[in-house]
Amino acid sequence: MVNAEHYTFRVRWSAEDDAYVGTVAEMPSLSWLAGTQLDAFSGIRALVNDILEDMAVGGETPPQPIGDRAYSGNFMVRLTPETHRRLAIEAAEQQVSLNRLVASRLAGV
Repeated sequence: MVNAEHYTFRVRWSAEDDAYVGTVAEMPSLSWLAGTQLDAFSGIRALVNDILEDMAVGGETPPQPIGDRAYSGNFMVRLTPETHRRLAIEAAEQQVSLNRLVASRLAGV
């Protein structure tokens, strides 16, 4: 069985719900509302544990935790030709590769 502790949990305030909302990235249809951050976190963790147990009993394969996945560091991005040209010019002006320019932008550097 997949370890629920490896999933990507998040707790945030929801003004709309006037409560904290616990979510799990790997199971976007799940959420848990609570009056405190700790209760929202505990609630979503318990719900995920219950879901994983149900999936195991039913022979279903649970989603793989993001933290347990292997990443190559490569992905393709499609751009308009104009954007591609603008970025290529900017990279040339900064004397860096287009890859380095885009990677630094994505990293927020």
